[in-house]
Amino acid sequence: MPSIWSLFLILILLAAAIHLIVDRKSLSRTRVLEILILWSLVIGFGVGGVFSFFGHTFMADEIAASIGWPAGNPFQQEVAFANLAIGVLGLLAFRFRDSFWLAAIIAGSVFFIGAGLGHLHQIYAYGNLAPNNAGMVLVFDIALPVALMLMYAALAVLRRKSPGSQDFTGAGEASGDTARRTA
Repeated sequence: MPSIWSLFLILILLAAAIHLIVDRKSLSRTRVLEILILWSLVIGFGVGGVFSFFGHTFMADEIAASIGWPAGNPFQQEVAFANLAIGVLGLLAFRFRDSFWLAAIIAGSVFFIGAGLGHLHQIYAYGNLAPNNAGMVLVFDIALPVALMLMYAALAVLRRKSPGSQDFTGAGEASGDTARRTA
């Protein structure tokens, strides 16, 4: 059975593909990147973060065992709320754009990459090859933030090169531009 993180990756790609098909008449490189970033944030950080919060909160012992942690780990509730914070940012990215996306990418990336480095430390220092320490979660923790950072940087470059494009740096936010698109 594939891991939940593999399913989240499939959901990101599926949602983006459907969105690209629906928007096919107005696609540009900029719009493709916007759609890929949108669904990576909403599903990868948003749904993934909320899902992780519920797991660490309501199935704490099972999740701990799947990571190779002892049951009753006192830090697990803190990890749950950190996941919830990233999840809320990811879900709000559906409504808000511009610098909000950048803030969500930075916050989510710090947490995800930090978790990924923690997984690597557990692997190398303690031989922890538990499925939710050394499996797809490790790939997801590193690859999703790196992909989001690269896509956001590419989008910023495209927007600077394209005259008349929306300002993705947040300068348009003073006029209420953060909610310019809902999908």
